[in-house]
Amino acid sequence: MRRVVVTGLGLVTPLGCGAKNVWERLLAGQSGANKIEHFDTDDLGCKVAAIVPRVDGRGGGGPDIAGSFDPDKTMPARDRKRIDDFILYSIAAADEAIHDSGWMPGEDELEAQERTGVLFGSGIGGLKTTYDASITLNERGPRRLSPFLVTGMLINLSAGQISIRHGFKGPNHSVVTACATGAHAIGDAARLIQHGDADVMIAGGGEASICRLGIASFLACRAMTTGYNDTPEKASRPYDSGRDGFLMGEGSGAVVLEEYEHAKARGAKIYGEFKGYGLSGDAYHITSPAPDGNGGYRAMRAALRNAGMEPSDIGYINAHGTSTPMGDELEVRAVERLFGTSAPGTLMSSTKSATGHLLGAAGAIEAVFSILALRDQMAPPTINLDDPSVDTVLNLVPKKAVSFKADAVLSNSFGFGGTNAALIFGKV
Repeated sequence: MRRVVVTGLGLVTPLGCGAKNVWERLLAGQSGANKIEHFDTDDLGCKVAAIVPRVDGRGGGGPDIAGSFDPDKTMPARDRKRIDDFILYSIAAADEAIHDSGWMPGEDELEAQERTGVLFGSGIGGLKTTYDASITLNERGPRRLSPFLVTGMLINLSAGQISIRHGFKGPNHSVVTACATGAHAIGDAARLIQHGDADVMIAGGGEASICRLGIASFLACRAMTTGYNDTPEKASRPYDSGRDGFLMGEGSGAVVLEEYEHAKARGAKIYGEFKGYGLSGDAYHITSPAPDGNGGYRAMRAALRNAGMEPSDIGYINAHGTSTPMGDELEVRAVERLFGTSAPGTLMSSTKSATGHLLGAAGAIEAVFSILALRDQMAPPTINLDDPSVDTVLNLVPKKAVSFKADAVLSNSFGFGGTNAALIFGKV
């Protein structure tokens, strides 16, 4: 089996844009949460979210705020009107990762283009575009719909747009597995390289579901926080006794995956190696995880087997940890069960405490965080962990980043429908 390494990283998140900027803010324990001000929330139980800060002021950003997203730097306004923001954020994150990797074959390098692919997903896709179009259809009729409506909201169009933009003619694919999407996209892309279908893959996930329909839908299934509308920065609090549901986030995470010898031959910078990938299904309930956490347990176990590693090899775990009353504790118990005698003191944090839950993009940005944790040997903190309600032998890294020494890290992502993914990255 061919070896796969990571040679590029890209982030668009509620903590800002750019892997360096976002990582620094994450380690500093800052929050990307804010009050929702770009649409009416008067009749909604949740009035806060983790919004990408933008130069136009949306999400608490502005032209003078470091790391604010500038749409004009990604795409002209005319073209942006034809796509949903989940595609825009995906393109921006992929652009950064590609530039970071230094892999940009030209038009005259046909073989290189054909050996480079894109695998990008989204949990929900163009929800706001769909919502707005339904209102237009109802109020103004079918002739007022844009001819770009379908291509602006389809989930696979993030992969399509990235491919077209950069001339990548290899595998062009998408994943849709709810909140495990980003992790599955990276794992599946790595396997395409391992099996020889490509030499380079741009992989990740994007999401932009912070709209009236998105918030109302998750409120209806009682999954979302409602108790911190006046203090948004405190709303996402995994493992804490005050947690009352997840805080919705938006953005995108991207990685460039590359066959090891290919990367070495061109002198690429290597962040780490893709070591293991595990998948499982709960086969239990459409929204609730199995009460014994068995699905997550089996995904992690499969990833360790795939990597040929033992639990003791893992120095840090980036938890799924969404800040829901049930899910947080089940994941802790699954990790304790799997790690056994290696569990005491093992570092596991939830970076969703700072970014909110980016749904289909979560697994991708958390994979980037895990790779950076491995590089710097630093576990980012779980902020807002004031009063732990989960009794555990694990170190949940409350409030402050913690250093560690290890050769491998693990990242978990679980989704509605009982779909689970675990990724392992290690030193080369």
